[in-house]
Amino acid sequence: MRIRSIAYALILAAALATPIRAQSTQSLRVFASNGFRAVFDDLAPRCEKTIGRHLSTEFGTSTSLQQRVGGGEAFDVAVMTSEAIDDLMKAGKLTLSSLVPLGRSGIGIGIRTGTTKPDIKTPETLKQALLDAKGITYAGDGASRPHIESMMNALGITKAVAAKTALEQGSVRAAANVASGKAEVLITLVSEILPAPGVDLVGPLPARFQHYVSFAAATSSSTANGAESKSLIACLSGPDTLATLKAKGMERTSNLEPRTSN
Repeated sequence: MRIRSIAYALILAAALATPIRAQSTQSLRVFASNGFRAVFDDLAPRCEKTIGRHLSTEFGTSTSLQQRVGGGEAFDVAVMTSEAIDDLMKAGKLTLSSLVPLGRSGIGIGIRTGTTKPDIKTPETLKQALLDAKGITYAGDGASRPHIESMMNALGITKAVAAKTALEQGSVRAAANVASGKAEVLITLVSEILPAPGVDLVGPLPARFQHYVSFAAATSSSTANGAESKSLIACLSGPDTLATLKAKGMERTSNLEPRTSN
């Protein structure tokens, strides 16, 4: 009788433990911007070990990801531009108490690996480099687009480069144009140029035209994995991530909060 009781107790304990094990292996669904992808990919393995969850991550432009959230897709953590996070916070899609700034990246110029790097150090040399380029490409739905086009206008070359400029859906496709030789110059965030295969960073835009795009993270207001989601954000934003940020063309600042009070 005692043996039967012990056996029953072990079976019951195993049955009760099954849902817990299933829950511990449930993936966290993350929507992450292309601009933060290089940093995220580097930190993801460490973060998975820290939180004890697999990360199911989908990358895209912040604009496309914001539209998916607005359309009702379920997710746990959003890693997007501060502006996109701000809009989703106001729409009630994100939890304000979970909001954490991550870093920022400036805009730069990329070219095909192995080709001669043009001089872009001054507005004058940058203008000439863009006029000389056989093809220019950047993300039509990217956060840096308005700043790129403002620069073209300030340089007085908007019409001159229009015919040879290809707008792509996302920086990944734009970078592929340069790597394949379809375009000569890529203009996008430095953090998107450095990890792009077949593309080399020429350098950042001159200070006169430089603009920084900030990124932040927050949890979904409807996530059932709030504690784990906050742990992931803590892993992505900890002081030990500074070296990774720098290596991937980003920097940490203290004033990246989205304008949630406006």
